[in-house]
Amino acid sequence: MKDLDRFLRENAPETPEEGQFLIETNARLDSVEGIKKTVDGENRRWRVALIIALAAGLVLGCIITLIVMFYPVQPARADVSAVARAVESLRDYKEALMGAIAFCAVALGLLLMSRKCEAL
Repeated sequence: MKDLDRFLRENAPETPEEGQFLIETNARLDSVEGIKKTVDGENRRWRVALIIALAAGLVLGCIITLIVMFYPVQPARADVSAVARAVESLRDYKEALMGAIAFCAVALGLLLMSRKCEAL
C-alpha cells in the first residue's frame, strides 16, 4: 500500500481541466443517447413490420382458404394440363395443405421474433 502511495506521489498523473472533462463526458453521453434512440427506433420499426406481415398473412390465408372452399377445382379431363391435374389430386387435402402452410408461416414468424429478442 505504501509503495502504491509513493508511486502515485512520484508519478502524479495529469488530470484534465475539470470543465473540459465535464464537457467531453457530456458529449460522449449525448452520443450514446443518440445511438440508443436510433436502435430503439429500428426495433420499433421491426416489430411493426412483423405485426403487419403477420396480419397480412392471416388475412391472405383466410381469403385463399375461402376461395378454395367455395370454388373447388373441376374434375380433370384428358386435355387438361399437368398443373391442373396436380391441383385436382390435392383437392381432398386442401384443408391440410392450407393448415401446413399456415403452420409454417407462424413457425417462421416465431423463429424470427425469438432471434430478434436474443439479439437485444
